[in-house]
Amino acid sequence: MINPPVSARRERTRERLLDAAVQVFARVGFGAASVEAIAEAAGFTRGAFYSNFESKEHLFLALTDRQFREQVVALEAAVASVGADVVHDRHVDRSAIRTVLALVTEGKAPGARWHLVGVEFELLAMRDPAVAAAWRDQQRTMRTELAEALTRLLARVGLRFAVAADVAVDLLLGTYEAAARDAYVVGRDTPDPRTLETLVDLVITEA
Repeated sequence: MINPPVSARRERTRERLLDAAVQVFARVGFGAASVEAIAEAAGFTRGAFYSNFESKEHLFLALTDRQFREQVVALEAAVASVGADVVHDRHVDRSAIRTVLALVTEGKAPGARWHLVGVEFELLAMRDPAVAAAWRDQQRTMRTELAEALTRLLARVGLRFAVAADVAVDLLLGTYEAAARDAYVVGRDTPDPRTLETLVDLVITEA
């Protein structure tokens, strides 16, 4: 059976709930955020929340999926802005890496605080098998799509991964997430890019 298309009004409602959730999660954390607080921040009732999302966990997964889609679009635009001369003496120009990172993360979820929310959700997944299954499936899909997108984008500027694409993505994401968490601990809004820049040198090479 084909699901009916989502109406424009309902889509706007979902987007407002997702936008509100970003702010509420960043302010009080995932665990302390209530459905009522998210609905109120969006200007809706509790009933409107449940007509769009099965649960707070379901909303979080929808939110991470939306942010992933936005960041892939931003990544494509950032790579398009980088010239073909990004490799010098077999090393990727670090200013180009910083430019791409800045363009991809600009205007997204509220800095390092968002990573704390992600850690909370991961802890929930460790305790709840149903949440874990949904989280694992989403992460697997997103990482596969990201590996494919990065492979395609690297080829545009004459580069490729020096290791398997899925391994490279795991290394890059793991390093970025660790740096973002370190930034949160010391009170910075953005992670130190130096470790990631060094890793890029190791996992990306000329085609």
